[in-house]
Amino acid sequence: MARAVLDPGVLVSALITPTGTPAKLLTATRSGSFELIVSPLLLEELKLVLLREKFRRYVDLEVVDQYLGLLRRNAAMSADPAEPPPIRCEDPDDDYLIALAHSQSAALVSGDGHLLKLSGKIPVFTPSEFLASP
Repeated sequence: MARAVLDPGVLVSALITPTGTPAKLLTATRSGSFELIVSPLLLEELKLVLLREKFRRYVDLEVVDQYLGLLRRNAAMSADPAEPPPIRCEDPDDDYLIALAHSQSAALVSGDGHLLKLSGKIPVFTPSEFLASP
């Protein structure tokens, strides 16, 4: 079975746009199309983003808690990797995502241009590309 790490931006989009491609990724993981990998650091970053005031117009705090709980229950929890990533990103804050995907033999799914530039060096895909992959 395919495995994937969805970066926090993709997970935010999945929550606030339930009919968009990122949300379709969550539906695909629930139907067994691939295994979703998360880690404590990824979930913490997601939580910090979703707690920003600008997201209150999309989701309230109770929905944020429910969403994080759903991810904790339904995704495969991995420890945050101790090893550095096999390749570094222009944005060092994203290196943990590369290390996590690498340590779990998983694809990285992102809309972040810094990460997508690494295509061909690491398995990184946009949400649409990952959904279309066999």
